Amino acid sequence: MADHSNHAHGHNEAHAHGSVKSYVIGFVLSIILTIIPLVVVLNHMLSEIPTILVIMITAVLQFAVQLFFFMHVRERQGNQPRWNVMALIFGLAIVLVVVSGSVWIMAYNGVGY
Repeated sequence: MADHSNHAHGHNEAHAHGSVKSYVIGFVLSIILTIIPLVVVLNHMLSEIPTILVIMITAVLQFAVQLFFFMHVRERQGNQPRWNVMALIFGLAIVLVVVSGSVWIMAYNGVGY
């Protein structure tokens, strides 16, 4: 009986975590998304604004890779809803409001003085 419970527990642990294949894919994508802006900056391939855009886009993609491949955001345990995805979306909305509000205040703070 103990052997059966260990087998079930081991199965749940394997299901709850990613496979070696998904970790390798995530690692390779992370390396690629790190090398792209490095090459663009070190070789002066683009002007200032496009370089900043490349850095920002690869940073967002890197964020997504980390969430999906290493933090298992998309996985669900049993029949539970995806609370971690909803919490992430809520957190990102708060960050977006705070950052955009701060930038707006800093940009228009000196107008009229």
